[in-house]
Order: sequence, then C-alpha cells, then structure tokens
Amino acid sequence: MVRMAFAEPLKIDVEAAGVVSALWMKPRDGFACFVFAHGAGAGMGHPFMEAVATGLFERKIATLRYHFPYMEQRQGRPDAPARAHATVRAAVSEAARLAGDLPLIAGGKSFGARMTSQAQAISPLPAVMGLCFLGFPLHAAGKPSMDRAQHLSDVHVPMLFLQGNRDGLADMSMLRQVVTRLGGRASLHILEHADHSFHVTKRSGTTVRAVMHQMLGVASSWMKALATQHLC
Repeated sequence: MVRMAFAEPLKIDVEAAGVVSALWMKPRDGFACFVFAHGAGAGMGHPFMEAVATGLFERKIATLRYHFPYMEQRQGRPDAPARAHATVRAAVSEAARLAGDLPLIAGGKSFGARMTSQAQAISPLPAVMGLCFLGFPLHAAGKPSMDRAQHLSDVHVPMLFLQGNRDGLADMSMLRQVVTRLGGRASLHILEHADHSFHVTKRSGTTVRAVMHQMLGVASSWMKALATQHLC
C-alpha cells in the first residue's frame, strides 16, 4: 500500500535575492533526491509539478521543489541567469542538508531545467551526481537553434532528457544531434504525442496520465541506476 505523500513547506535563503518558498517530500525508504525547479510560467505548486513530486514519492524518490525569486515575488519576468543560478545552488545546498546520505539529482521543467544545467556548467553543484530535464527548452518557439545547448558540453555528469515529440521548443532532429554530441553522458527518452507541457491531443490514442506514468517510470529507473552506482 502506497503511503500518502505530504509536502512540508520550507523557506530557502538565496544570497542577494531574499527568501524563497520550497516544498519537501521524502519517503521513509527513499533511495535518491530530486531537486526540482519549475518552468517560466508556473510555480512549484502547479499541477504538473505536484504530479511529478507525488509520482516520484510513490517510487521512493524524495523531492525538493522551490520557487525562483521572481515567482516568489509574483513578478512576471523570469530572473536574470545569475540570480536563477544562485537560487539553484541554494536549493541544492538545502536538499543536501535535508536528504542526508541520499544521492542528489537536480533539474527541472523547461526554464528550471536550463537554469540548473547552466549553473552546473559554470561550476559543479556540490554532491549532484546527475541532471534530469523535463522538457528542455532548446530554442524559442518557431526559432529552431542549438545555441541554448552550447553550455551542456561543460556539464560532466549524466543527463536525462525527457521530451515530447511535439515539443515546440525542441526540434527533435536538433535535440538528437545535441544528445549524440554529448556522448555517453546524455540519454534521450522521447514521449510520443506529447507537447512541451506533456499534453496530448484526443486523437493521439493516449492520455496525459499515460504520458506522465511513462515519464516517471523512465526517470525513476534512471535515478535508481545512478543511485546504485553511487553506492558501489
């Protein structure tokens, strides 16, 4: 029987940016912790974020969700990269304190994924052994490019890209090229019929729930493999 997930509200102090809210969930028998940043348009309490956190909890993975300062302060425009990177680092530091000896994996949805990977590329996030991206925003809508992926060559931990094949912010042929160039460090799992928000059309023959189940299954298996390597 799966225990009910409970999210503990927390506050994280971000240097030069104030305090941001966070939500901590840890299963009693967890084997890893995912430090999970939100996308540009919705905060840590969005139904997608809650579904991911709850689904990972059920799969024995702890999560720390958190707000970027602009979301905390209800400003419309996302933070400048340096401020976002500082927030990622503060969240990872807090997760390390809370998680104890659980292996840490960082990442997030869209904007959160890119800010986390940029922070890792600039200077490795302490204790983070892998990055997991849920809808990596490779380019702006309608403007295919691989420029946003250039920093990934400076990321030297394993990376998992979970991407819908209808994602308007990630041309599939370009994303495949990016992952190929990264070599053994990167893995790509494509979710058929899903868009950038992992929504599907009625005529696709699948459901958002099925896509989420598949995504969480792939993510948890990948995280478990990393955690197992950590223990060896």
